[in-house]
Amino acid sequence: MTFMAERSKVKITVLKITDTKQIFGDKLPMGQSMEACSRFKEGQEFTVEEDGLMPEGFCTWAWDDLYKAIVTLRFGGNFPWMNEKGTGVFCCTDGFRPVIFELRRIE
Repeated sequence: MTFMAERSKVKITVLKITDTKQIFGDKLPMGQSMEACSRFKEGQEFTVEEDGLMPEGFCTWAWDDLYKAIVTLRFGGNFPWMNEKGTGVFCCTDGFRPVIFELRRIE
């Protein structure tokens, strides 16, 4: 007997792009300000299809950071700290200029 889990699509929305000044103010640990990530724009959306592959044009570093949460949502999981089931807010691990994403299961 073969069991196939239901797979959902996941929408990734760029909520916020930060720069070093927003994170550190005037006490920059690297001595100078770094511009915000240029890979994304706030409001930009990507869709993870049923195949679970990284969307075209998405940052591979951010994908690696978000992947576990994406898999959780794709297979019906939820995050107990979120009021709305099927959603989550996560960021990439660029400590100098993180990008914040909303993940939303598409039913």
